[in-house]
Amino acid sequence: MIECSINDLTKYYGANKLFHNISFDLKTGERIGLIGQNGCGKTTILKIIMGVEDCQEGNIAIRKDAKVGYLNQMPLFEASATTMDVIELAFENVFKLKQEMKVLEERLIQLQGEALEKTIQSYGRLTEQFEALGGYDMETHISKITEGLQITDLLKGMLFEQLSGGEKTRVILAKILLEQPDVLLLDEPSNHLDLEAIEWLEGFLKEYKGSVLVVSHDRYFLDSVVHKILELEFNRVVPYLGNYSYYVVEKERRFLIEYKVYQNQQKKIDNMERQIERYRIWGAMRDSEKMFKRAKELEKRLEKIDTLDRPVFEKRKVRLDAQTINRTGKIVLETEGLAKHFGDKNLLQEVSLTILYQDSVCIVGSNGSGKTTLLKMILRECEPDSGSIKIGSRVKIGYLPQNVVYEDEELTILEYFLQLHDLTQGEARSQLAKALFMKEDVNKKIKSLSGGEKSRLKLCSLTFEKVNFMILDEPTNHLDIDSREVLEETLIQFDGTLFFVSHDRYFINKVADKMMAIENKGIKIYQGDYSYYLDEHKKGLGKLSVAPPSLPSKSIKKKVASEQPKNINLSKKLERLEEEIEQYERKIKVIDGEMVEFALDANRLNELFQAKEVLEEELENCLEQWGATQE
Repeated sequence: MIECSINDLTKYYGANKLFHNISFDLKTGERIGLIGQNGCGKTTILKIIMGVEDCQEGNIAIRKDAKVGYLNQMPLFEASATTMDVIELAFENVFKLKQEMKVLEERLIQLQGEALEKTIQSYGRLTEQFEALGGYDMETHISKITEGLQITDLLKGMLFEQLSGGEKTRVILAKILLEQPDVLLLDEPSNHLDLEAIEWLEGFLKEYKGSVLVVSHDRYFLDSVVHKILELEFNRVVPYLGNYSYYVVEKERRFLIEYKVYQNQQKKIDNMERQIERYRIWGAMRDSEKMFKRAKELEKRLEKIDTLDRPVFEKRKVRLDAQTINRTGKIVLETEGLAKHFGDKNLLQEVSLTILYQDSVCIVGSNGSGKTTLLKMILRECEPDSGSIKIGSRVKIGYLPQNVVYEDEELTILEYFLQLHDLTQGEARSQLAKALFMKEDVNKKIKSLSGGEKSRLKLCSLTFEKVNFMILDEPTNHLDIDSREVLEETLIQFDGTLFFVSHDRYFINKVADKMMAIENKGIKIYQGDYSYYLDEHKKGLGKLSVAPPSLPSKSIKKKVASEQPKNINLSKKLERLEEEIEQYERKIKVIDGEMVEFALDANRLNELFQAKEVLEEELENCLEQWGATQE
């Protein structure tokens, strides 16, 4: 059964056409992910379905009596309304019945005879309605939803107007889920939820009986929840009968088929054009009307061909700079016994961790557990109450915060980049183009940029500065799926060390090789990606660590130092070995370049190959010494 039908929608903003002739259906029980580039109109379509916005052409048909719920609507409530008042609005009819039943219960005590009999019958009908509307299970349902979305007793008692934007969104989501609409429209539902709440929501939606249309950049969420993807383009919606991972593979497969068909058509057109030219040449040479006639016939056939557009698989994407960076020492960051409290609240206690060269570490934890605070302590933006933080040798830190703020947002993009870096205008434009700031875009003022554009500009600057220790706080928050994938590729190729906070599990799985979870004010360490962490976490494994197991404790280090006086020069020896390693790596890189240059000179190529083998052997010896010295 079709719950909602979207027919030939066209939407303008002023003179600009957002999309044209968009059509699709939402059937009973379907869970669909609506995806597309930022600004293509995904949220607008949800608003048109809800009647919040109008459209210039087309129509929306919703099944008679079907109830539609929309997450991103923020209704107005009375100033005195508490969080619980808002949540209980989902059972407004139930509470009315309950009140009517209470009135009848009071009357039953006083009535007799026929009046009593009629009241009992009325009470029975109300009871049946109350049961049918889930009145007896109401408290259980409210408890299940609020607990899953982490709406605490403290939040329940607060005035709704006093809540933060994220808290309000969670409360409205709870109300909508309790209403159980036939059609559920969700716009970025995971934005204000931590990992635990997101996983709960996924489980809830997978069992949901109604139809769900969700707009999300959370690819892991889409993989888990939806079984159909609709990709919104300017003049069409392209369906894919699977989750997001299926969509990625299927889109590439379709592109290859379309491109093959396009190539074959182009080959056919080229052949026909060459044949037409030959007929004309032969006709002129032989003065043959027959040849000219054939050329005209072939021209008519050529005109009737519906020429295919060249398929485009890759949209314009960010191409951040991936320059060679300076190598750090083996230990990039080491903290010991960190503690932080705010007032009476102890946020972190005895946090000890070690991050090594080329680690890619994701730190996870519930909202308010102290992830961002830990980053700020490392960045010296916030001082710990106790404990120590040591930054390794030759470490250059780059930081991308959740919300990027610039000191002077009146500057244009180009002015900012020129002011920050010693470059010519041409060089600056070249760097900015890699982040998709092209032509007149560079003259936009920073204050007019979206959150995603501000993040792109900051990332462009950080990679250009050749930082070797990147600290990122929710780096994918303002990015569309295409930009997230490019960021993943950039960070995977990054030669330095990564330490980041993220709720984007797809992103974590692609980038992280180690997980650090804040639990019970301490750190648990998992030597793997998010999937590994999730498996181990569910098993209840992973012991609270004050340092990674592979590193000796502080007491053992002291004992070794006392037994081996020569360790006094350990630091100098490490620096010397690291310099030798860098020299060997540079020499090998030079030889690699020469091998490409002399690829056709067998003798020279053999000499270079032998020289490279010697250097690689020396490099291996150095690395072994370096590793042994660190132990």
